[in-house]
Amino acid sequence: MPTLSDTYYADSLAMLARAREVNAPVLAAIAPRIAASLAAGGVLHAFGSGHSEMIAREIIGRAGGLMPVTGLFDPGYGFSENVVGYGTRLAQRHDHHYGLRAGETIIVISNSGKNASPIEVALYAKQKGVHVVGLTSVAMSSTAATVHPGGRNLHAVADHVLDNLGVTGDAITEIMPGRFAGPTSTFIGCTLLNLLMLDVIQWLRDHGHELPLVTSQNIPGGMEANIALSARYRTRLSKLIG
Repeated sequence: MPTLSDTYYADSLAMLARAREVNAPVLAAIAPRIAASLAAGGVLHAFGSGHSEMIAREIIGRAGGLMPVTGLFDPGYGFSENVVGYGTRLAQRHDHHYGLRAGETIIVISNSGKNASPIEVALYAKQKGVHVVGLTSVAMSSTAATVHPGGRNLHAVADHVLDNLGVTGDAITEIMPGRFAGPTSTFIGCTLLNLLMLDVIQWLRDHGHELPLVTSQNIPGGMEANIALSARYRTRLSKLIG
């Protein structure tokens, strides 16, 4: 008889394979847009409220990832994510410090798609002419009532949507009747973003652009290379190296 972890492992890998297939057209559509913006000197923005901030951080200052990725961080760790107006203030602060520029892209992450902060960040970014990619569970975002007075969930606000295929409540492994454990939003969300980053890198490479990659600081010359590269984006990155 399979253990709970066996069941979770098999089911989550199957879900990941489906998520890659389902999201392939969206990845193909948004990667060139992001890459062209980076090639023109722009940066990619990322925001996740509460636990979703972990997914955003996966692509910020990440060894093997892209340097020009900046994070919109919530100092309250999502505690006030349903206070109407709080997300707008977060976006305004980020815009003031690092700049949300027309033609750039922001990835806004919210598993439920219903909370006020990610919706407000997305709406503020759109007003600035920024392309908004929502990473969410479409099943939840389509059914959970939003707390935002605008009445729309994240999937309805975003220009493009990446679907983590998550179930209501996030957990997929039934441990006893009606009780579930084993969440998937972080695992699949991080993988989707890494797939996207590789598609962006491939576009840059194939179109003859320099690759602004973060080098592991744990290999010889890595820190020095990162310091030199990050200097190009010094006023725009929330996480500077050096």
